[in-house]
Amino acid sequence: MVQTMWDLLLTNATLATMRDNSPYGLISDGAIGIHSGRIAWIGALADLPIAEGSSAREIHDLKGSLVTPGLIDCHTHLVYGGDRAREFEARLLGKSYEEIARAGGGILSTVNATRAASEDELVKAALPRLDALIAEGVTTVEIKSGYGLDTENELKMLRAARRLEHERAVRIKTTLLAAHALPPEFKDKPDDYITLVCEEILPAASAEGLADAVDGFCEGIGFSCDQMRRVFDKATSLGLSVKLHAEQLSDLGGAKMAAGYGALSADHLEYLKPEDAGVLADAGTVAVLLPGAFYYLRETKLPPIDALRAAKAPMALATDCNPGTSPLTSLLLTMNMGCTLFRMTPEEALAGVTRNAVKALGLDGDAGTIEIGKRADLCVWRAGHPSELSYMIGHNPLKMRIFGGKR
Repeated sequence: MVQTMWDLLLTNATLATMRDNSPYGLISDGAIGIHSGRIAWIGALADLPIAEGSSAREIHDLKGSLVTPGLIDCHTHLVYGGDRAREFEARLLGKSYEEIARAGGGILSTVNATRAASEDELVKAALPRLDALIAEGVTTVEIKSGYGLDTENELKMLRAARRLEHERAVRIKTTLLAAHALPPEFKDKPDDYITLVCEEILPAASAEGLADAVDGFCEGIGFSCDQMRRVFDKATSLGLSVKLHAEQLSDLGGAKMAAGYGALSADHLEYLKPEDAGVLADAGTVAVLLPGAFYYLRETKLPPIDALRAAKAPMALATDCNPGTSPLTSLLLTMNMGCTLFRMTPEEALAGVTRNAVKALGLDGDAGTIEIGKRADLCVWRAGHPSELSYMIGHNPLKMRIFGGKR
């Protein structure tokens, strides 16, 4: 659509549209017209359909800066109570996970701290982590529950996550991860806890409209495929999308199972069988790769990148920000890790935090690329080429962040 008067016109920019038609979807000497929070025109500045001076209420000459879609962190556990810095130190001093857990550490320490925190306290604690992401150009963040592990506290986490959208100019998508770990009151009774998840927690979250999707941890130290099928059956009956933590520590076939449900994503995937990459591709299930956890846990088993690439399975990258295994709040560093640790290309890394990340949230018709009609969530960078975003370590070249058409 061509408007005679746009709200904002960005000119003299290198545009990495992230459309599939060329590397990065690059347009040199480009321009973007924005109207009512959406992209109204995009193309070469020379092809601008109306005189530049009368085309918009506000015009910004970007002087050759790089413009990309706003970045998307599609897998985080951003809302939680407490921290586990002392546990990190204890591990480095030689304590085993079992010793730490017996001393009150591990995931249950986060569960206890989260249960003890009020909703206001959870919001306050999450804001600095969210601000760190926003400062690097993130415009959409997925936030999981999973540290409450009962109805009251799982819903409290989701409400806190929803509130963040009103505290900052960012879009939040929430995921119910009640099937994350076994709470202490259900010790040795995992099937009974899954019954609680299916019969009480999930319906309550759905009734309040607090969850956009449902997730679980399918692993030997988590829940089995059969248990997760019960959760997925209930979620789909309620009209909720599903996704799964799968094949992080072993191969239980969780990713393949999740793909059978048309899952939005299967996440981690270090132990994914190469032959199952095609199953994800056929189902349109995004492979969400989490190099922060791989790095933090000093893992050595790489996800099957070559097989995913050959199968043309969409690959996303995310911080997995959480207190125990990936206390990471930099999506730019995540991109570099995706390249250095997983041998992804810089183009795959950028696609992983834009075009493919938005698919992992079920929002691919609305964001993730620079195209007419999509939300004007954009990043302007002090960079000449998009490969620079994955190349630098500890450097933030963000010049301007545009959210819904507003700087």
